[in-house]
Amino acid sequence: MITVKCGSHIAGRMILSPERLMVFEYDANWLKNGFALSPFFLPLKAGAMTARREPFHGNFGVFADSLPDGWGNLLLDRVLRKYGLDPASLTTIQRLSLVGNNGMGALTYEPAFAVSEPQALEDLNEIAAEVEMIMNDQAYMESVDELYRQAGSSAGARPKVLIMHEGEHWLVKFASSMDPDNIGEIEFEYSQRARRAGIEMPETRLFEGKYFGVKRFDREGEERIHMISAAGLLHADFRVPSLDYTELIKATRALTGSVVEVEKMYRLMAFNVLIGNNDDHARNFSFIYKKGEWKCSPAYDLLPSVGMNGEHCTAVAGSGRPDEGDMLRVAAQCSIENVRAKEIIAEVGRSL
Repeated sequence: MITVKCGSHIAGRMILSPERLMVFEYDANWLKNGFALSPFFLPLKAGAMTARREPFHGNFGVFADSLPDGWGNLLLDRVLRKYGLDPASLTTIQRLSLVGNNGMGALTYEPAFAVSEPQALEDLNEIAAEVEMIMNDQAYMESVDELYRQAGSSAGARPKVLIMHEGEHWLVKFASSMDPDNIGEIEFEYSQRARRAGIEMPETRLFEGKYFGVKRFDREGEERIHMISAAGLLHADFRVPSLDYTELIKATRALTGSVVEVEKMYRLMAFNVLIGNNDDHARNFSFIYKKGEWKCSPAYDLLPSVGMNGEHCTAVAGSGRPDEGDMLRVAAQCSIENVRAKEIIAEVGRSL
Protein backbone atom coordinates (compact mmCIF):
# COMPACT_ATOMS: atom_id res chain seq x y z
CA MET A 1 0.00 0.00 0.00
CA ILE A 2 1.09 3.56 -0.65
CA THR A 3 -0.19 6.75 0.96
CA VAL A 4 -0.83 9.73 -1.31
CA LYS A 5 -0.40 13.17 0.23
CA CYS A 6 -1.33 16.50 -1.29
CA GLY A 7 0.82 19.11 0.36
CA SER A 8 0.92 18.17 4.04
CA HIS A 9 -2.45 16.36 4.08
CA ILE A 10 -3.24 12.70 3.40
CA ALA A 11 -5.44 12.58 0.30
CA GLY A 12 -5.88 8.82 0.10
CA ARG A 13 -4.28 5.41 -0.20
CA MET A 14 -3.58 3.01 -3.04
CA ILE A 15 -2.97 -0.68 -3.48
CA LEU A 16 -2.15 -2.80 -6.50
CA SER A 17 -4.88 -5.33 -7.30
CA PRO A 18 -4.11 -8.95 -8.27
CA GLU A 19 -4.83 -7.82 -11.86
CA ARG A 20 -2.08 -5.19 -11.42
CA LEU A 21 -4.52 -2.31 -11.52
CA MET A 22 -4.21 0.59 -9.09
CA VAL A 23 -7.05 0.88 -6.57
CA PHE A 24 -7.42 4.27 -4.86
CA GLU A 25 -9.61 5.44 -1.98
CA TYR A 26 -9.84 8.97 -0.60
CA ASP A 27 -9.07 9.50 3.08
CA ALA A 28 -12.12 10.30 5.24
CA ASN A 29 -10.75 13.69 6.29
CA TRP A 30 -9.88 14.56 2.70
CA LEU A 31 -13.47 13.79 1.70
CA LYS A 32 -14.62 16.45 4.18
CA ASN A 33 -12.08 19.15 3.43
CA GLY A 34 -10.32 18.34 0.16
CA PHE A 35 -11.04 18.36 -3.57
CA ALA A 36 -11.02 15.86 -6.43
CA LEU A 37 -7.39 15.25 -7.42
CA SER A 38 -8.58 14.25 -10.90
CA PRO A 39 -12.19 15.42 -11.38
CA PHE A 40 -13.09 13.23 -14.36
CA PHE A 41 -11.54 9.93 -13.22
CA LEU A 42 -11.21 10.32 -9.42
CA PRO A 43 -14.29 12.26 -8.32
CA LEU A 44 -14.43 13.21 -4.65
CA LYS A 45 -16.50 10.33 -3.29
CA ALA A 46 -16.22 7.54 -0.74
CA GLY A 47 -15.21 4.03 -1.73
CA ALA A 48 -12.49 2.33 -3.73
CA MET A 49 -11.96 3.26 -7.38
CA THR A 50 -10.05 1.02 -9.79
CA ALA A 51 -7.96 2.33 -12.68
CA ARG A 52 -8.38 1.18 -16.26
CA ARG A 53 -5.64 -0.85 -17.91
CA GLU A 54 -4.93 1.74 -20.59
CA PRO A 55 -3.42 4.16 -21.32
CA PHE A 56 -1.25 4.20 -18.15
CA HIS A 57 -0.63 0.49 -17.57
CA GLY A 58 -3.24 0.23 -14.85
CA ASN A 59 -2.48 3.57 -13.19
CA PHE A 60 -4.63 6.67 -12.79
CA GLY A 61 -3.56 9.57 -14.99
CA VAL A 62 -2.99 12.02 -12.14
CA PHE A 63 -0.51 9.62 -10.49
CA ALA A 64 1.05 8.67 -13.83
CA ASP A 65 1.87 12.38 -14.13
CA SER A 66 4.17 11.96 -11.11
CA LEU A 67 6.30 9.37 -12.88
CA PRO A 68 9.25 10.45 -15.01
CA ASP A 69 9.42 9.73 -18.72
CA GLY A 70 12.00 10.40 -21.39
CA TRP A 71 15.17 11.75 -19.77
CA GLY A 72 13.98 11.05 -16.22
CA ASN A 73 13.16 7.44 -17.08
CA LEU A 74 16.54 6.96 -18.74
CA LEU A 75 18.27 8.16 -15.58
CA LEU A 76 16.09 6.06 -13.27
CA ASP A 77 16.75 2.90 -15.27
CA ARG A 78 20.51 3.60 -15.19
CA VAL A 79 20.43 4.15 -11.42
CA LEU A 80 18.50 0.94 -10.83
CA ARG A 81 20.90 -1.09 -12.97
CA LYS A 82 23.86 0.53 -11.20
CA TYR A 83 22.59 -1.00 -7.95
CA GLY A 84 21.73 -4.36 -9.48
CA LEU A 85 17.98 -3.81 -9.83
CA ASP A 86 15.93 -4.72 -12.91
CA PRO A 87 13.77 -1.74 -13.97
CA ALA A 88 11.23 -4.09 -15.56
CA SER A 89 10.61 -5.79 -12.22
CA LEU A 90 9.34 -2.65 -10.47
CA THR A 91 5.61 -2.26 -9.84
CA THR A 92 3.80 1.06 -10.20
CA ILE A 93 3.64 1.28 -6.39
CA GLN A 94 7.41 0.91 -6.18
CA ARG A 95 7.98 3.53 -8.88
CA LEU A 96 5.77 6.00 -7.03
CA SER A 97 7.72 5.25 -3.84
CA LEU A 98 10.88 6.16 -5.74
CA VAL A 99 9.29 9.50 -6.63
CA GLY A 100 8.54 10.07 -2.93
CA ASN A 101 8.46 13.83 -2.33
CA ASN A 102 10.60 14.71 -5.36
CA GLY A 103 7.80 14.88 -7.93
CA MET A 104 6.30 17.82 -9.74
CA GLY A 105 3.10 19.31 -8.35
CA ALA A 106 1.73 18.81 -4.85
CA LEU A 107 1.46 15.01 -4.69
CA THR A 108 3.93 13.00 -2.61
CA TYR A 109 4.06 9.29 -1.85
CA GLU A 110 4.82 7.39 1.36
CA PRO A 111 6.69 5.30 2.16
CA ALA A 112 9.35 6.94 0.01
CA PHE A 113 12.22 4.79 -1.20
CA ALA A 114 15.60 6.14 -2.30
CA VAL A 115 18.14 3.99 -4.13
CA SER A 116 20.90 6.34 -2.96
CA GLU A 117 21.41 9.79 -1.42
CA PRO A 118 23.83 11.59 -3.75
CA GLN A 119 25.19 15.11 -3.44
CA ALA A 120 23.68 17.59 -5.89
CA LEU A 121 25.77 18.94 -8.75
CA GLU A 122 25.78 22.74 -8.65
CA ASP A 123 27.76 23.93 -11.68
CA LEU A 124 25.56 24.02 -14.79
CA ASN A 125 28.49 23.57 -17.18
CA GLU A 126 29.53 20.48 -15.23
CA ILE A 127 25.97 19.16 -15.43
CA ALA A 128 25.90 19.78 -19.19
CA ALA A 129 29.14 17.81 -19.60
CA GLU A 130 27.76 14.92 -17.53
CA VAL A 131 24.53 14.95 -19.55
CA GLU A 132 26.52 14.62 -22.77
CA MET A 133 28.52 11.71 -21.35
CA ILE A 134 25.34 9.88 -20.33
CA MET A 135 23.69 10.38 -23.71
CA ASN A 136 26.77 9.25 -25.64
CA ASP A 137 27.73 6.23 -23.52
CA GLN A 138 25.14 3.72 -22.32
CA ALA A 139 27.64 2.27 -19.86
CA TYR A 140 28.44 5.62 -18.21
CA MET A 141 27.29 5.58 -14.58
CA GLU A 142 29.45 8.24 -12.92
CA SER A 143 26.82 10.89 -12.12
CA VAL A 144 23.48 9.20 -12.79
CA ASP A 145 22.51 9.30 -9.09
CA GLU A 146 23.02 13.05 -8.85
CA LEU A 147 21.28 13.84 -12.12
CA TYR A 148 18.33 11.56 -11.35
CA ARG A 149 17.71 13.27 -8.03
CA GLN A 150 17.96 16.71 -9.65
CA ALA A 151 15.67 15.76 -12.54
CA GLY A 152 12.87 14.89 -10.12
CA SER A 153 9.92 13.48 -12.08
CA SER A 154 10.10 16.15 -14.77
CA ALA A 155 8.80 14.95 -18.09
CA GLY A 156 10.02 15.26 -21.66
CA ALA A 157 12.93 14.07 -23.77
CA ARG A 158 15.22 17.05 -23.13
CA PRO A 159 17.71 16.64 -20.23
CA LYS A 160 16.82 18.92 -17.33
CA VAL A 161 17.46 19.57 -13.65
CA LEU A 162 15.50 21.26 -10.88
CA ILE A 163 17.48 23.92 -9.03
CA MET A 164 17.12 26.69 -6.48
CA HIS A 165 18.08 30.15 -7.77
CA GLU A 166 17.91 33.17 -5.48
CA GLY A 167 15.56 31.29 -3.18
CA GLU A 168 13.15 30.24 -5.94
CA HIS A 169 12.49 26.96 -7.74
CA TRP A 170 13.63 26.72 -11.37
CA LEU A 171 13.82 24.06 -14.07
CA VAL A 172 16.88 24.25 -16.34
CA LYS A 173 17.12 22.43 -19.67
CA PHE A 174 20.11 21.16 -21.64
CA ALA A 175 20.52 20.18 -25.27
CA SER A 176 19.80 16.60 -26.27
CA SER A 177 21.81 14.83 -28.95
CA MET A 178 19.12 15.82 -31.50
CA ASP A 179 19.13 19.53 -30.64
CA PRO A 180 21.16 22.41 -32.12
CA ASP A 181 23.77 23.82 -29.76
CA ASN A 182 21.77 27.03 -29.31
CA ILE A 183 18.49 25.30 -28.39
CA GLY A 184 18.40 27.20 -25.09
CA GLU A 185 18.54 30.56 -26.84
CA ILE A 186 15.86 29.42 -29.30
CA GLU A 187 13.46 28.36 -26.55
CA PHE A 188 14.10 31.59 -24.66
CA GLU A 189 13.27 33.64 -27.77
CA TYR A 190 9.99 31.75 -28.24
CA SER A 191 9.08 32.25 -24.59
CA GLN A 192 9.41 35.99 -25.24
CA ARG A 193 7.27 35.72 -28.37
CA ALA A 194 4.63 33.82 -26.42
CA ARG A 195 4.44 36.65 -23.89
CA ARG A 196 4.02 39.18 -26.69
CA ALA A 197 1.21 36.97 -28.03
CA GLY A 198 -0.67 37.35 -24.75
CA ILE A 199 0.08 33.86 -23.49
CA GLU A 200 0.55 33.46 -19.76
CA MET A 201 4.14 32.32 -19.24
CA PRO A 202 6.28 31.62 -16.19
CA GLU A 203 9.38 33.75 -15.77
CA THR A 204 12.13 32.52 -18.11
CA ARG A 205 15.83 33.31 -18.44
CA LEU A 206 19.12 32.03 -19.84
CA PHE A 207 21.55 30.65 -17.28
CA GLU A 208 25.22 31.06 -18.19
CA GLY A 209 23.94 32.72 -21.35
CA LYS A 210 22.87 29.43 -22.94
CA TYR A 211 20.86 27.12 -20.65
CA PHE A 212 17.13 27.78 -20.83
CA GLY A 213 15.51 28.12 -17.42
CA VAL A 214 11.87 28.42 -16.45
CA LYS A 215 10.57 29.33 -13.02
CA ARG A 216 8.39 26.51 -11.72
CA PHE A 217 4.68 27.28 -11.46
CA ASP A 218 4.05 24.29 -9.18
CA ARG A 219 5.93 25.99 -6.34
CA GLU A 220 5.23 29.23 -4.49
CA GLY A 221 7.89 29.53 -1.84
CA GLU A 222 7.58 26.34 0.17
CA GLU A 223 3.99 25.71 -0.95
CA ARG A 224 3.41 22.92 -3.48
CA ILE A 225 0.70 23.57 -6.08
CA HIS A 226 -1.44 20.67 -7.31
CA MET A 227 -1.33 20.20 -11.06
CA ILE A 228 -2.55 17.71 -13.62
CA SER A 229 -1.63 17.42 -17.29
CA ALA A 230 -4.24 17.11 -20.01
CA ALA A 231 -2.99 13.55 -20.46
CA GLY A 232 -3.62 12.81 -16.79
CA LEU A 233 -6.95 14.64 -16.71
CA LEU A 234 -8.40 13.01 -19.83
CA HIS A 235 -6.51 9.70 -19.70
CA ALA A 236 -5.05 10.52 -23.11
CA ASP A 237 -1.93 8.71 -24.29
CA PHE A 238 0.69 11.43 -24.77
CA ARG A 239 3.07 9.10 -26.61
CA VAL A 240 0.87 9.01 -29.71
CA PRO A 241 -1.52 11.53 -31.28
CA SER A 242 -4.66 10.95 -29.21
CA LEU A 243 -6.24 14.36 -28.67
CA ASP A 244 -7.92 17.17 -30.57
CA TYR A 245 -7.91 20.82 -29.52
CA THR A 246 -11.71 20.65 -29.64
CA GLU A 247 -11.67 18.04 -26.85
CA LEU A 248 -8.99 19.95 -24.96
CA ILE A 249 -10.88 23.24 -25.03
CA LYS A 250 -14.18 21.57 -24.12
CA ALA A 251 -12.41 19.88 -21.20
CA THR A 252 -11.02 23.27 -20.16
CA ARG A 253 -14.56 24.67 -20.08
CA ALA A 254 -15.89 21.67 -18.13
CA LEU A 255 -13.05 21.80 -15.59
CA THR A 256 -12.78 25.55 -15.04
CA GLY A 257 -16.20 26.89 -16.02
CA SER A 258 -14.36 29.99 -17.21
CA VAL A 259 -14.52 31.80 -20.55
CA VAL A 260 -11.15 33.38 -19.70
CA GLU A 261 -9.50 29.96 -19.34
CA VAL A 262 -11.16 28.69 -22.53
CA GLU A 263 -9.72 31.65 -24.45
CA LYS A 264 -6.30 31.01 -22.90
CA MET A 265 -6.30 27.49 -24.31
CA TYR A 266 -7.55 28.70 -27.69
CA ARG A 267 -4.77 31.31 -27.82
CA LEU A 268 -2.22 28.63 -26.99
CA MET A 269 -3.56 26.49 -29.84
CA ALA A 270 -3.18 29.44 -32.24
CA PHE A 271 0.39 30.04 -31.09
CA ASN A 272 1.34 26.37 -31.52
CA VAL A 273 -0.16 26.28 -35.00
CA LEU A 274 1.42 29.54 -36.16
CA ILE A 275 4.96 28.72 -34.93
CA GLY A 276 4.79 25.09 -36.08
CA ASN A 277 5.02 23.51 -32.62
CA ASN A 278 3.97 20.01 -33.60
CA ASP A 279 5.17 18.53 -30.29
CA ASP A 280 1.91 19.66 -28.69
CA HIS A 281 1.11 16.32 -27.05
CA ALA A 282 -1.29 15.87 -24.15
CA ARG A 283 1.39 16.17 -21.47
CA ASN A 284 2.38 19.62 -22.73
CA PHE A 285 -0.83 21.17 -21.40
CA SER A 286 -1.58 21.35 -17.69
CA PHE A 287 -4.05 22.69 -15.17
CA ILE A 288 -3.40 23.90 -11.63
CA TYR A 289 -5.65 24.00 -8.57
CA LYS A 290 -5.31 27.12 -6.42
CA LYS A 291 -7.64 28.79 -3.93
CA GLY A 292 -10.48 26.42 -4.72
CA GLU A 293 -10.33 26.91 -8.50
CA TRP A 294 -8.97 25.04 -11.50
CA LYS A 295 -7.12 27.16 -14.05
CA CYS A 296 -4.87 26.60 -17.05
CA SER A 297 -1.26 26.47 -15.97
CA PRO A 298 1.24 28.90 -17.46
CA ALA A 299 2.39 27.60 -20.85
CA TYR A 300 5.62 25.66 -21.40
CA ASP A 301 7.61 23.78 -24.06
CA LEU A 302 6.82 26.31 -26.79
CA LEU A 303 9.12 26.16 -29.80
CA PRO A 304 8.94 24.91 -33.38
CA SER A 305 9.07 21.13 -33.67
CA VAL A 306 8.58 18.78 -36.61
CA GLY A 307 6.56 16.16 -34.73
CA MET A 308 5.42 12.79 -36.06
CA ASN A 309 5.20 12.83 -39.87
CA GLY A 310 5.25 16.62 -39.76
CA GLU A 311 1.83 16.74 -38.09
CA HIS A 312 0.59 18.16 -34.80
CA CYS A 313 0.30 15.67 -31.94
CA THR A 314 -2.95 17.38 -30.97
CA ALA A 315 -5.19 17.68 -34.01
CA VAL A 316 -7.01 20.88 -34.92
CA ALA A 317 -10.60 20.01 -35.84
CA GLY A 318 -9.29 16.67 -37.07
CA SER A 319 -6.39 18.09 -39.07
CA GLY A 320 -2.74 17.34 -38.33
CA ARG A 321 -1.62 20.08 -40.74
CA PRO A 322 -4.05 22.85 -39.80
CA ASP A 323 -4.74 26.25 -41.32
CA GLU A 324 -6.83 29.18 -40.11
CA GLY A 325 -10.01 27.51 -41.31
CA ASP A 326 -9.35 24.54 -39.04
CA MET A 327 -8.74 26.87 -36.09
CA LEU A 328 -12.05 28.61 -36.77
CA ARG A 329 -13.81 25.24 -36.90
CA VAL A 330 -12.46 24.51 -33.41
CA ALA A 331 -13.89 27.84 -32.26
CA ALA A 332 -17.31 26.99 -33.69
CA GLN A 333 -17.30 23.55 -32.05
CA CYS A 334 -16.31 25.09 -28.70
CA SER A 335 -18.84 27.96 -28.69
CA ILE A 336 -16.20 30.66 -29.21
CA GLU A 337 -17.59 33.48 -31.35
CA ASN A 338 -16.05 33.64 -34.82
CA VAL A 339 -15.17 37.32 -34.46
CA ARG A 340 -13.39 36.68 -31.16
CA ALA A 341 -11.53 33.67 -32.57
CA LYS A 342 -10.27 35.76 -35.50
CA GLU A 343 -9.14 38.48 -33.08
CA ILE A 344 -7.11 35.99 -31.05
CA ILE A 345 -5.50 34.46 -34.14
CA ALA A 346 -4.64 37.94 -35.47
CA GLU A 347 -3.17 39.04 -32.12
CA VAL A 348 -0.95 35.97 -32.02
CA GLY A 349 0.08 36.45 -35.64
CA ARG A 350 1.09 40.08 -35.08
CA SER A 351 3.33 39.09 -32.17
CA LEU A 352 5.39 36.82 -34.41
